[in-house]
Amino acid sequence: MSHGIPDDFDETLIIDPRESAAMLLDRLAELGWTVAVAESLTGGLLVSSLVDVPGASRVVRGGVVAYATDVKQSVLGVDAALLEAHGAVHPRVARQMARGVRDVLGRDGVPADVGVATTGVAGPDTQDGHVVGTVHIGVSTPLGTSVDSLVIAGDRERIRREAARIAVRRTLAAL
Repeated sequence: MSHGIPDDFDETLIIDPRESAAMLLDRLAELGWTVAVAESLTGGLLVSSLVDVPGASRVVRGGVVAYATDVKQSVLGVDAALLEAHGAVHPRVARQMARGVRDVLGRDGVPADVGVATTGVAGPDTQDGHVVGTVHIGVSTPLGTSVDSLVIAGDRERIRREAARIAVRRTLAAL
């Protein structure tokens, strides 16, 4: 923060999650890019927030809810050894999910331009030693793949909704 302005000031201007989703879809359309979503923790909330926006079909390829660990491997191509060693809640899992969904939901052998993935622990119990609220968000574009890891406070519903909202904003920031 400098001069009393928060570092994420531009992100704080976007209050309504629907407005963030609309901005993301508009930016993707400007680029002529498509988006594919892989969700575990958020269970479909992320892709739902995108398709709630009229005109989403111009850029949204679809979503995969890979809630079970074995689905992450069999459908999205997440490395089995990684899952065995670290479980499903890991930054590299989010990275591989984001990259994998681009291929899975691509068209005619061409991957989707952007892949977004969520994995984490919504609770009520810890998972594989990770505290409730642990979230990993992967974003993969032709420019590279990044992962944000964070802990979100709150109950199961708040963690899931906030993770989906943050994923939209992180994807927009990556473009």
